[in-house]
Amino acid sequence: MFIVESYPLAVLFCVITMLCWGSWANTQKLVHGKWRFELFYWDYVLGILLFSLVAAFTMGSNGTQGRGFIADLQQALPANLLSAFIGGVIFNLANILLTAAIAIAGMSVAFPVGIGIALILGVIVNYVALEKGNPTLLALGITLVTIAIILNARAYRVSASGTKTAGLKGIAISVVAGILMSLFYRFVAASMDLDNFVSPAPGRMTPYTASVVFAVGVVISNIVFNTAIMRRPVEGPPVTYKDYFKGRGSFHLTGILGGSIWALGNLFNLIAAGKAGPAVSYGLGQGATLVAAIWGVAIWREFKQSPRNVTGLLTGMFICFVAGLAAIIIAGGK
Repeated sequence: MFIVESYPLAVLFCVITMLCWGSWANTQKLVHGKWRFELFYWDYVLGILLFSLVAAFTMGSNGTQGRGFIADLQQALPANLLSAFIGGVIFNLANILLTAAIAIAGMSVAFPVGIGIALILGVIVNYVALEKGNPTLLALGITLVTIAIILNARAYRVSASGTKTAGLKGIAISVVAGILMSLFYRFVAASMDLDNFVSPAPGRMTPYTASVVFAVGVVISNIVFNTAIMRRPVEGPPVTYKDYFKGRGSFHLTGILGGSIWALGNLFNLIAAGKAGPAVSYGLGQGATLVAAIWGVAIWREFKQSPRNVTGLLTGMFICFVAGLAAIIIAGGK
């Protein structure tokens, strides 16, 4: 089993998480207007499960350190299995709402608002559970991130004249998604032995096993959540399972790719949590907000033809995000 044994490597894994979590939504953007997000989402969750299983049977089962995936799964206590499963259920509901918000308000709005809130609350929740990291620097980091979120919301408000209803709807959904997203990681982290991945305490799981159980929770809950949103969509007419099976192969593969990208970030984040602590690991991973905002602004041009002062607001947002993430990184090394 591959294990991170140094803080710098843990930070690198968190940076990879940041890139993955901030980039997977590009796959949704690639099929936007051609393939409803409710249908895209089925392939997305399948991608999360498939990648998690492949990683568990490869990185999580090879080598001389730690328990292999099957052995680890067999010895896990029901309470820990349930904890990781619940984490998947909470994440799935939050992510469905976030995906809907992306469809309404765009990546450069839904991500900074939703994931920014998740970062702030998530760091607090995970630090309270396991006090690892410098609390003063963590507080400074999330304060700077909060300022970045406010600047982003202001930029959207200035640029979204004429689409006020859709904008407010997208922001409201992003807020709810962010609150839920801040909670899922604690349940997954609680199922693992964060102090010792080499010889985890009996009944607790390695990150590889926890990520698979988490993914199962995502897929099973999707039968309920996504079926409901297919019948009562946030935007557009209802869609059916028949519509899903009529989709092009390229559309399905795009969704699976999106889920695999997210799952890679999730696994690396859980692996890094052993050295960095869950508060720092989660906080850095949710720096995905910055990555997604860059994609939305620079590549998808979601703020094109906006008033001139929007550029200044977005610049301030990026500066605050970078400074906030730097403070979180330093906090973990203290």
